[in-house]
Parts: sequence; structure tokens; C-alpha cells
Amino acid sequence: MAEQIKAVRGTRDITPAEAYKWQYVEATARSVFEKFGFREIRTPIFERTELFVKGTGEVTDIVQKEMYTFEDKGGRSLTLRPEGTPPVIRSYLENSLFQDMPVCKLYYIAPMFRYERPQAGRYRQHLQVGAEVIGASSPTADVELMSMYLHFISKLNITGASLQLNSVGCSECRPGYVEALQAFARENLDSLCETCLDRLERNPLRVLDCKEEGCREVFSQGPKILEHLCEGCQEHSDLVINFLDKLELPYEINPFLVRGLDYYTRTVFEVVAEGLGAQNVIAGGGRYNDMVEELGGKPTPALGFGSGVDRIIEAMTAQKVKFPDAPRIDVYMAGVGEKSISRILEIAHLLRRKDISTETGLEGRSLKSQMKAANKLGARYVLMIGDDELEKGVVTLKDMDDGQQETVDVQMIGSTIEDKLDLSGKKLNRER
Repeated sequence: MAEQIKAVRGTRDITPAEAYKWQYVEATARSVFEKFGFREIRTPIFERTELFVKGTGEVTDIVQKEMYTFEDKGGRSLTLRPEGTPPVIRSYLENSLFQDMPVCKLYYIAPMFRYERPQAGRYRQHLQVGAEVIGASSPTADVELMSMYLHFISKLNITGASLQLNSVGCSECRPGYVEALQAFARENLDSLCETCLDRLERNPLRVLDCKEEGCREVFSQGPKILEHLCEGCQEHSDLVINFLDKLELPYEINPFLVRGLDYYTRTVFEVVAEGLGAQNVIAGGGRYNDMVEELGGKPTPALGFGSGVDRIIEAMTAQKVKFPDAPRIDVYMAGVGEKSISRILEIAHLLRRKDISTETGLEGRSLKSQMKAANKLGARYVLMIGDDELEKGVVTLKDMDDGQQETVDVQMIGSTIEDKLDLSGKKLNRER
């Protein structure tokens, strides 16, 4: 027997028994985002490597450690998409989306790839929902984006979520803060972990993101970026907070929040969910006012967020949120005898054209085996056809919920099932 090939470490299959949960989250995202005026964009699964080096930041962990990069047959360096924002900005510029929409609001639902240590809620391939607003400088855009995400998870019945908020300044005021932070850190080198010592010179803001308790205690006594904001960044931050208060959206100022990407300016935020332990961040984002220009466009303000669907579903599971019922087959057609096969195909064709989901038992198995299959599929009804039914021009219809069965004229079977589905509300629910 040949050796069985298994999924690559850090990836996993979403089987039919679970896939409907992903579909539910995705459908909810589309519904909410489109109500906020966002439109879907789909970008390639791989891009030129330089896009992520320029867009994400050469000294970020993503670029230095986590990208899946390869050379194609033409000698070009390509990278599987590790995050969604740079490809969206590249597409925005390449397709001149700014011509039709001065403020461009886009969302995506797409797989991301990062070579990192697999752990709960974190996979080397994971599905992400995200949204970008390109061309809006007003702090109202920041608040609308955060409001939209909070509305999205409320529709999923995730409770106890916390909005963490900070500002990382801009190119005008951040250098002064970085200098003060580095000076403070150098006075406390003996108390810092190896990771912070490495980040101190190449990506100093990331020392604030360290999870080591000793490092967090040290930097809690250090300079705060909110104390170093320039006038413009301070005004922007104050207005964001003011608008959040007006909408009565709860938030917490987190001076340690800097995010792991170089491109952020001014507002940064994360959403933390209850029940996930240490890996409790389900969304993160903020402003990146310099990226459009860095990728070859005119200076254009922008902001966005990304949220892992795997982490969202883990939060829902931890909080015992009830998912909608798994989809059910409307009709399972069970045939007895070879003569029934042709008739089954004809009736199934008719039912499917009426948008009635139909499965056929054409494998020549016993009626008992076919009924078991119908049960496993959660079929609402079973249509049984044997020699007697064929001669009389009828079918036997069994309601799998209450066990009742009846004989129906074969010419009336389509309308009969439609009426039953409409009366029970099942067809209406299926179409939503």
C-alpha cells in the first residue's frame, strides 16, 4: 500500500461538517461590509516579492522570517500573499480605482500565508477578512471602520470584545519618540529579552509589543508615544476618541499597542475577544497614510484592518455561540430496482430546476442503506420509487422529521414539495 500523503504542517482541511461555519462568517462579513458601502476586491494569491518588502517594511518579522518566497521559471521573485493591504493598494493604483471613487472602500475575503510556528488560531495558511478605505483623511473614517468591525462581530454574537486603541504618530513626530524610547531602553539593557535587544535598533517600536512580563514592566515606566505626538496627530487622536464617545463605542487606550507592521501612521487598533487565552486578538488595523506614495502613487491617506476567520470561529466556539444549523438536503431520492434509475433522474432534474436541493441514490444499494444515507445528509424528505410506484405513476414521500409518509402523483411531486417547504418556512430560510 502506498504511503498516505498528509496535509502540510500549519495547514488544515475544512471538511463539509465544518465548512458551513466559515460560509456563515463570510456571508455575514459581506452583508455588513456592503451595508457600510464597501465593495469586494480580489487580488492574486501571489505577488512580486518587492511589493511586500516595500509595502510591509523590510525589517518586519513578516518580510524577514515569515514569507513564502520562490523564484518562478522566468527568474522573478514571487511571494505568496502574507497580508492583504499591499496587494489592494497595488491594485488600486494599477487599475486607477481612484478615478471612479475619490474615497475607495474595498473589502476582501482571502487566504494568507505566513511561515510561523503553528498554534491555536494561527496557521501557515489562514483565511482573512479585511477592509481598506483609501482617500479619506478624516478621523471619522477611522471611527467608521472600527464601528463596522464591531458591528460585524456583534452580528456573529461575539460578546465581551475589547477595542484597544493607540496612535503611533507620523514621520514628523515619531522619530523624536523613537529616539527617546531607544535612550530609555539602553539604560535598561540588562532587563530586556534577546528579542527586544534585536529589535531595539532595526524596529524599535516593536519592543513595546513584547509579551515578556519583565520587558513590559520596564517599558511601562518609559516614555509614551501619546506624549510625543505632533499637533496634527494629537488633534486626529483627540477627534477619534471624541467620535467614539459620541457613538458610545467602548474602547481602551493601550500605550503598548504598535502593531507589527512598519506602515502604520496615527491610529492603530486591535480587537480582543474573551475566551481565547493568550492568542486573543481577532482583528488589527489602523492608518497607513504613506503606503500609496511609497508604492508609486500620489500622497493618499488610507486605513484598514484584517481579521482571521479561524480566530473568529475559535472565539465563537469558546463563547458557545450557536451557529446556524448546517444546510440540509431538501429531497433524497431512493430507488429500488434498475427501472427506477431513469425516473429518478427525470424527477431530480425537475426538482433542481425548481431550486429544490436534491440528492439521488443511484448506486443500487438497498433501501435501508439509502435511508441511512438520507439521514446522514439531513434530508427533509425522501422520495421512494420502486416497481409498484412506477406502474401506478406515483411516488412515496416520507417526511424525515415526523416519520409520516404519503403517496403523491408523480406529476404533482414538484408543486407538492414546494408547498411543503414554503409552509414549513424551510425554503425561505434556505434562500436567506
